[in-house]
Amino acid sequence: MSSAFVDTMMSGIIARNPAEPEFLQAVREVVESIEPVVKKRPEIAKLKIIERIVEPERQIMFRVPWVDDKGEIQVNRGFRVQFNSAIGPYKGGLRLHPSVNLGIIKFLGFEQVFKNALTTTPIGGGKGGSDFDPKGKSDFEVMRFCQSFMSELYRHVGPDTDVPAGDIGVGAREIGYLFGQYKKLTNSFTGVLTGKGLAYGGSLARKEATGYGLVYFTTRMLEARKTDWKGKKVVISGSGNVAIYAAEKAMSLGAKVIALSDSNGYIVDGDGVDLDSIKRIKEVERGRIKEYLGDRPKATYKDGCDGIWTVPCDVALPSATQNELNGASASILAKNGCIAVAEGANMPSTPEAVKIFLDNNISFGPAKAANAGGVATSALEMSQNSARLRWTFDEVDKRLHMIMDGIYDQCRDASDAYGFKGNLVAGANIAGFLRVSEAMIAQGVV
Repeated sequence: MSSAFVDTMMSGIIARNPAEPEFLQAVREVVESIEPVVKKRPEIAKLKIIERIVEPERQIMFRVPWVDDKGEIQVNRGFRVQFNSAIGPYKGGLRLHPSVNLGIIKFLGFEQVFKNALTTTPIGGGKGGSDFDPKGKSDFEVMRFCQSFMSELYRHVGPDTDVPAGDIGVGAREIGYLFGQYKKLTNSFTGVLTGKGLAYGGSLARKEATGYGLVYFTTRMLEARKTDWKGKKVVISGSGNVAIYAAEKAMSLGAKVIALSDSNGYIVDGDGVDLDSIKRIKEVERGRIKEYLGDRPKATYKDGCDGIWTVPCDVALPSATQNELNGASASILAKNGCIAVAEGANMPSTPEAVKIFLDNNISFGPAKAANAGGVATSALEMSQNSARLRWTFDEVDKRLHMIMDGIYDQCRDASDAYGFKGNLVAGANIAGFLRVSEAMIAQGVV
């Protein structure tokens, strides 16, 4: 969707941010959604809220030298983009993956601003990471990298300034090494990171939170269609925390998860995946999903990731990485009778795919709403750390469920109020934008 307003806004943003396609894609989606808001609220244009909100408050890029097990010096590049602190300290994950660059981190940080706003918890938006690849590295190599990374990052973060968490490539192991180095450098024990181990300030239900939250949000989408999870065939891309615990929760509600993937390929199990097997392979052995066939020889495995969307299903939950589901795959899902798609990863559907979903009456939950459960529970971990408390799993899960229901209600109500009835993408963008812009207006030009 384009208009004079969108074209004018985007021309300036493109000129300032060339060669950053993911960032520009995320910005365009928001700008297209908020045009009716700007028409109703002229002070937003007068105070240049859009121009300010697309510009990070701070961008930090640094060298990360470390020594591998062979004694060779390696050099990576580290990033932290502190995007917007209007409603609270910067909050967002650290991603370790060879694809990481400044444009990717900016895209993720921009999305995080609106996602965090939707949770209604007091956290701003940021993101960080490195082009370091933890895959195939020993624990000591990962430790040395994390210590070097934190030796610079510690200057820029803190429990009331910026609270990173995990993302792709950053799990409990990496968070532990990062936290240990921060504690040593600052001589303080604070809630500077979330996703911590339970032994040193972590929250119960944090590991499950993004996947569980994804299912809670999708439940509301299904209820709007007068149906539920019982008997639904579900395809989930990925096999990390989001995918595993989305599968766990969906199965507990009566669904049958029939396909999962990793970066090499995907498995299909018509009898329903054996989640215990997946957990052992991925969480304990750090293996590849192809090894699943050793436990379930009747299942099938195929190389490559795109083909997972050719598996007929009722519900699809893309939970791997950005732009993994394109227009061709979306058309196949529609043809095969899929009724709902919700994003567990950050922006895994291309704009063409999203249009196909909406045009074919497929309920669609955008990432900034559907996968906000992880950061919502990170905010709950921050609250527990500040109060020196530990809540029970059920208490955290109950709060998570309430937050996800609240996010759905915000998206639905905003889409209805601004002429996008049924379009949760527009609803999420509008609701998040309104909350952040109100805070920015109140705080003046800063």
